[in-house]
Amino acid sequence: MKQPSRNIAESTDPRRIIILGSTGSIGVGALDVVEHLAAAEKRPGESTPTFEVVGLAAGRRGDVLEKQADRFSVRDVALADPGAASALSTDRSIRTGPDAAVRLVEDVAQPGDLVVAAMVGAAGIPSALAAIERGCDVALANKETLVAAGALVTAAAAEAGVEIIPIDSEHAALHQCLRSGRDAREVSRLVLTASGGPFRTWSADRIRNATVEEALNHPTWKMGPKVTIDSATMMNKGLELIEAHWLFGIDADRLEAIIHPQSIVHSFVEFLDGSSLAQLSPPDMRMPIQYALCHPVRVPGCAAPMDYQALRELVFEPVDHDRFPSIEIARGVIRAGGTAGAIFNAANEVAAEAFCAGGMPFGRIAEVVADVVDRIPIGPASDLDAVMAADEAARDAARVHSAIDV
Repeated sequence: MKQPSRNIAESTDPRRIIILGSTGSIGVGALDVVEHLAAAEKRPGESTPTFEVVGLAAGRRGDVLEKQADRFSVRDVALADPGAASALSTDRSIRTGPDAAVRLVEDVAQPGDLVVAAMVGAAGIPSALAAIERGCDVALANKETLVAAGALVTAAAAEAGVEIIPIDSEHAALHQCLRSGRDAREVSRLVLTASGGPFRTWSADRIRNATVEEALNHPTWKMGPKVTIDSATMMNKGLELIEAHWLFGIDADRLEAIIHPQSIVHSFVEFLDGSSLAQLSPPDMRMPIQYALCHPVRVPGCAAPMDYQALRELVFEPVDHDRFPSIEIARGVIRAGGTAGAIFNAANEVAAEAFCAGGMPFGRIAEVVADVVDRIPIGPASDLDAVMAADEAARDAARVHSAIDV
């Protein structure tokens, strides 16, 4: 059943918001934005969106979750690790276990709420779907939700009449560039930029034997360990191409990536007439977070704007697909459709974890993913059970190829 859309530009009441993955970098940034908007000076004749935080979910950092809940007076919380719940006040309504975030959404969410989906990995898919089914708009930072279950999620959002607003800086940039009402048929290609990660200038042999410490040393962005490893392999850009396919309805042949080490230009939209639109901003995730929370309203932000006087150069380089094969693997996944995205994502999660645990060389990550994608049969992504079955099969295969039990 479709839900009536909420006009945030006209409402003067705080909008209810639930943040899934509140203790991670996106969740922390989202809470900073909520606090900034609450304290923002109200300009005459304009309405600044404000939010009431009604639910928070985290994985295992119970102590951080408790501080957040206390700071924003949140009663309803969820924690995936029951062993970390001792840090939470007994005055709160607490849900624990692998499905805690889903139960939080089912218990607390109301039609018209905004849910920030910022959990890491495929574990975030069920709670994002639950939010959509409850009639909530979703500010999506969990790229795996669309990579693994894009057909299901986009169909559910269309049926519920809710919006999926991207938080990833690249997809937020594309979303803004496409807001002029342009039809997808007028788009020649979408170009996502990539920082190049810590190994942009490294040789293939040096990349293959990179250490965990080196892979986690990102030159531009401060992110969680999983996303940082994905940036080092450029697997994140492969995931983002698949996500862009589902968000904007663009096929694999019209999706590209380009290296841009300054991370100032976040994406381009090139139109059929040869003209392009790009979105520029400093590499501060609070900007795309605020865009997603306040969409379609623009209000003063909590992050510093661009200082164009200090900007000396914008460098763009082609991706070396021999050193970074992940993007071409992702293109094949888009073309294959069905459960290929779930297989790709699950294999990458296991391979990245195996590398971090010291079980295999860095250079094996992309090899494991490619091999698992080739080996596991691809079926229709007809429902969540089919998606999760493909996920489980891919994880089992990736564990064998990673030669480690993770």
